[in-house]
Amino acid sequence: MHTLHDYVAKQLADKIKSRRVVVWYDERGEFEPFVDEVRGGPRAVSEPVPVAVAGAKASLAEYAGSMFELRAVVEPHVSGDTPGSVVIYVPGIVRDRRASVLMELEKAGTTWAPQLKQLAKNVLLEKYTLGVVDEMLPFDRKVSYEDLARAAAGNSGAEPPSILKSIFHDASGNDGLLTAWLVSDARDPEIVSKEATRELTKLVKARLGLDLVADSPLSKLRAITLRYVLAGEFRLDLSCDAPASLDSVGKPPTKDEESAVREIARRLRTGHADAYAALADRVEEELGLKNAKLPPGALGSIDTFRFEERALLRHAGDLISNGKFGEALALVADREQSFWLDRNVSRKAQWEATRRMAELGNVAMEVRKAVNKTSGDAATWLDAYVSKDGWFRLDQAQRRLEAWVANLDEEPEERPLGVVRRTHEDTCHAMAEGFTKALVKAGWTVPGALHQTRVWSEVVADKPKPVAYFLVDAMRFEMGVELAERLPKTSEVSVRAAVGALPSITPIGMAALQPGASASFSVVEQAGKLGARIDDGFLPDLATRKKHAAARVPKLVDLALDELLSLQPSKLSKKLDGAQVVVVRSQEIDHAGETGFTFQARQVMDTVIDNLARAIRKLAAARIEHAVVSADHGHLFFANDRDESMRTDAPGGNTVELHRRCWIGRGGATSVGCVRVAASSLGYASDLEFVFPAATGVFKAGGDLAFHHGGPSLQELVVPVLTVRTKVRESVRPSAGPIEAIGLPDAVTNRIFSVTFTYGAKQMLLGAAGIQVRPLLMAAGKQVGSVGMAVDAQFDRATGTVKLEPNKPVTIAFLLSDESAASLRVVVQDPTTDAELYRSPTDIPVRLGV
Repeated sequence: MHTLHDYVAKQLADKIKSRRVVVWYDERGEFEPFVDEVRGGPRAVSEPVPVAVAGAKASLAEYAGSMFELRAVVEPHVSGDTPGSVVIYVPGIVRDRRASVLMELEKAGTTWAPQLKQLAKNVLLEKYTLGVVDEMLPFDRKVSYEDLARAAAGNSGAEPPSILKSIFHDASGNDGLLTAWLVSDARDPEIVSKEATRELTKLVKARLGLDLVADSPLSKLRAITLRYVLAGEFRLDLSCDAPASLDSVGKPPTKDEESAVREIARRLRTGHADAYAALADRVEEELGLKNAKLPPGALGSIDTFRFEERALLRHAGDLISNGKFGEALALVADREQSFWLDRNVSRKAQWEATRRMAELGNVAMEVRKAVNKTSGDAATWLDAYVSKDGWFRLDQAQRRLEAWVANLDEEPEERPLGVVRRTHEDTCHAMAEGFTKALVKAGWTVPGALHQTRVWSEVVADKPKPVAYFLVDAMRFEMGVELAERLPKTSEVSVRAAVGALPSITPIGMAALQPGASASFSVVEQAGKLGARIDDGFLPDLATRKKHAAARVPKLVDLALDELLSLQPSKLSKKLDGAQVVVVRSQEIDHAGETGFTFQARQVMDTVIDNLARAIRKLAAARIEHAVVSADHGHLFFANDRDESMRTDAPGGNTVELHRRCWIGRGGATSVGCVRVAASSLGYASDLEFVFPAATGVFKAGGDLAFHHGGPSLQELVVPVLTVRTKVRESVRPSAGPIEAIGLPDAVTNRIFSVTFTYGAKQMLLGAAGIQVRPLLMAAGKQVGSVGMAVDAQFDRATGTVKLEPNKPVTIAFLLSDESAASLRVVVQDPTTDAELYRSPTDIPVRLGV
C-alpha cells in the first residue's frame, strides 16, 4: 500500500477499536478507491465481507441503494450481547441526523465523515511545509484519491520534500519553524544556498496571510514578518483604534491567521524570552510606540511591548491618586504575570509597591467609614480595632507598604504615594480622636478588657513550666497578629488584646508586665526620675526591672533576643538547664524608631517578627513548649514627621518628662486639642498629671521623629498578648527532594535581589506533589530578610511561604531587611519542621551601594 492508505486506515482502525460499529458517510464518494484497497478488489457480494484495517479486524458492509437492506444485512453481526466489529460504508449519501434508518447503529457505535483533502493534508505536512501543501491542494480544485496518494508517496509530478523542514529539523511543526527563523538568522545562509526562500514565503503566506517578495534579502523578510506578527498581536489586543504608525503594517485577513499571529508571538515570548525582549524593543522603536498616546484602559491583557507595562503602571498610580484604590488593585492583579515584569525584578518591585499602596488606600477608606459610624464606650472601639477583620488591618497594610518602599532603589511615583499616606494619616487621626473621646468619657477605663498589669498574673503565671516570656518593646497589636500567622501550623496559638498602662512609654509599660503589677502598680516620680512602683520597689529602668523579676521568680533566665538567636543549640540548652521562666527581651523595634532613622526603622520591623517566630521555634527545640509574647506599648509610625500644624506647645508648669506624645508633670496649661488626666484618675497613688494630644498630633519636644508613642491612641495603647504552645519534637531530616538554586549573587548590592529555585532538578519526581517552603536570608543565626515576591508561584505573604512544583523553576525576589549584616546565606526551610532543605554553599557578602 502507500502512505495515504496507511494514514486513513489508522484513523478508521482507531474508530473500530474504540466503538466497534462505525457508520462511515462519504458524501462525495472520495474514499471509494480506499475501500476497494481495503476489500482487495471490486465489490462482488451484497453481504458484509471480512477485512483487516491497520491490524483491526472487522466486517465491511456497503450501501448499494437501500438503507433498509443495509441495516438488514448488518443486523446479524450486531444482534448479540457483544456486537462484532462492523464498518458500514455509505458513499454518495448525506447523513440524516433526525430520521436515519441507521440511527440505532449510529448511536450504539459512532459516525465518521472525514474530508479526503484534510486527511491528505495531514499526511503531506509530514514532508512539506504548509505553503507548499496549500499549493498542492488548492481549495477550488478537485483532487482525486489517486492524485493525493501519489503526492503523499512522493512520485513523479509531486513537489520534492520540504527543504525548510530539513534545515529546521529540530523545530516542531510549521509554527515552531517560523518562530525559529524569526528569532535567529543563523540558518539564513543555508536557506539561500538550498534555494528555500520561495518555500519560506509560501509558508508565511499560508500560515500568517502575509505576502512576501521571495527575491528580497532574508533579513528584510524577517523584519517585515516580525513587525507584522508583533503589531498584529498588539492591535488585536487593543480596545481602541491603533496608532497611525501601524497603518503601514498589514492585518491578518482571517480569524485563523489572527490566531496564528497570536500563537507565533506567544511562542517567541515563552520559548525565546531573551531574544524576544530585544526584538520587541526594536519593533517598538521602529513603530514609534514608546511615546504612543493611548488610553491605558484600552491596552489589552498581553504586554506585547515594553511601553505597555510602564503606561499601565502610571495608570495604576493615577487611579490611586484619584482615590480609586479598588480599580488600581484589580489592574495590578490583572498584570501580575506580565512578560516584562517576570523578567525584571526591579519593575516587578514597583508593581508590588503599587499593589501595597492600593491595599493601604482601600483599607484606610473602609476603616474611615467604620470609624465615622462608630459610637459607644471605649470597649466598642477596642472590639472594632482587634476583631478578626478589625481596624488593625490598617496598621498592617501601612507597615507592609512602608517596609517595601524603604527597600526600593527607586521610590514609587510621589503623587500616589503621597495620597495614600495622607489617607492613612487622616484615618489614624479620626480613629485616635474618636477613641480618646470614648476613653475620657469612660473615665479612662476599657470595661471588660485585659489590662497590661494583669498579663503576668493571669496569663504567664498559670502556664506550665518552663515558660518563655517575650517582652517586645513597641510591638503593635497588628504585629502580634502577624507573628501568630508566621508560627508553624502545628503550634497552638491564640492572640488577645491588652490595654496598656498610661503613659505608653517603655519604663511604664515594661514595669506593668512584671510580677506583682496586678496587685500594686503606680506611676510616680522619685528623686527626679519617672518610673513605676510595685509594692515598695521603684522601677525606673531595665536594671531595676531585671532585679525585681529575679527576686520574685525562682530559676529565671534573662536573654536578649539577639543572644538567643546566636546561641548554638547545645549552649542554649546548657544555659536554660533548670529554668522555670525564660525572659526574652527585644528592643529592636523601639530602638530603630527612637534613633530617628525612619528609613531603617521601616526595614527592621518585618525582620523582628520573623526573628521572634524563629526564637519561639528555637526554644521549643530546647524543650520549652510554652511561650507568652507581649509588649510594653505600640506606636504610631508615619512616613514623615508631623507637620508644624500638628505640633502643640508643651503645657509648661512643673515638667517631669516631656515626650512627643505625652507630658508628665504638675500644673501648666492644657492646649486646645489635648486632654489632661490626673494620675489618681488612672488608679495611681501619685500627684502627677498627664497631658496627651487628643488625636495624632505631637508636642514640640525636639527631634524629627516620625515614630511616636506615649499617647492614648489604639495603636499606642493596645498591645498583643500571644500564648503559644509549640510541641517538643525530635530533629527532623528533610523529606523533600533536592532543591537547586540558580542566580545566587556574588554579592548583595541591592536590597531586593532574585534567585531561581527548582524542586527536583536532579531527578524526575514522578507523581510528586508540590511542597510549601519558607525561603529566608540568614546571618549569624538571625533572619535578615525574607521573600518579597514570587514569580509564577503561589506565595502566602502572611507566612512568607512559597509553593514549589516538581521541576518547575520559580524566581523568588528576596527583601534584605537588616542592612547591618556583613554577609548572608540563602536558606530554604520546611515551614512545619524548620528543617533546612537548601542552604547556599558560601557566605554572600553584603555591599549595598556598590
